[in-house]
Amino acid sequence: MSDLDEAKLEAWLAAHVAGYAGPASVTKFPGGQSNPTYRIDAGSGSYVLRRKPFGPILPSAHAVEREYALIAALHPTGFPVARPYGLCEDPEVLGSPFYIMEMVEGRTLWDGSLPGMAPAGRTAHYNAIVDTLAALHAVDYAAVGLGSYGKPGNYFARQVERWSKQYRMSQTDELPEVERLIEWLPRTVPEQTRTSIVHGDYRIDNLIFANAGPQVLAVLDWELSTLGDPLADFSYFLMSWVTEPEGRSGVKGLTGRETGIPGIEDMVARYCAATGRDGVPDLNWYFAYNLFRLTGIVQGIKKRIIDGNASSANAAATVERLPGLVAAAWHFAQEAGA
Repeated sequence: MSDLDEAKLEAWLAAHVAGYAGPASVTKFPGGQSNPTYRIDAGSGSYVLRRKPFGPILPSAHAVEREYALIAALHPTGFPVARPYGLCEDPEVLGSPFYIMEMVEGRTLWDGSLPGMAPAGRTAHYNAIVDTLAALHAVDYAAVGLGSYGKPGNYFARQVERWSKQYRMSQTDELPEVERLIEWLPRTVPEQTRTSIVHGDYRIDNLIFANAGPQVLAVLDWELSTLGDPLADFSYFLMSWVTEPEGRSGVKGLTGRETGIPGIEDMVARYCAATGRDGVPDLNWYFAYNLFRLTGIVQGIKKRIIDGNASSANAAATVERLPGLVAAAWHFAQEAGA
């Protein structure tokens, strides 16, 4: 059973999803801190439903309509996203807007150390991850109808302002290092030289890989996507190399020929070759920014727990990471000269 009105959902699917044949059985995926996600198994195949959370939410957060517009624009280009089937903006159907996409069957890799994989396989998977990101950043966003998907310039300045506001709206504690970051980051924003589609949460467990081999079949979780500086995505992906191995994306200290996990320099060189860059700027500012943004996200989850609206059973464990995120963000700010 799920927390959706399955009779209303069934009627909507039959009316709006091409080729749909019921009946549907619905199960909620565990995890997913923000937009609740469900698997639908029906006579015509398997689908995924993503909807906004119930209850009060921050303005501009959880915009499933934007997510749908993005995958609908990207899918025809051949970039690996799930096939979109329909968007429902009428809250009368399920209580909040939702969309339906294809269920992409494959492997989700949660642990960046890729346990049990041969070194050559690890290298191939990491190369596929960075090549897919470079391909995203090469998409002509105007040509695919996403010219108004975000404001093209001043990306980091706007993001720092946005996440400072989001943090303030869900603030529950006085954290001096966050106050310092809110003061320092806007003063030191690096120049933006390119604009592309930015995923916003590009990491290994938001990809679905083929069951055999390193091919990326789908990039998931576009909730934070916009137009912006592609270095936001690339530096966020590189955070894994400065994050202790924790059974998630962190690979600090695990790179090299014995493991097959490429070093951060290898990833930079491959990305730059694929995107025609001659290098990347000092990454410490970007690492500080990424951790500050994560601080804002986790603070939002903490507020939702207090308000009784947290979606994931893992929410409490995520919130316990908050002091460590704040400390790490300030550490990289200091490395960058704060």
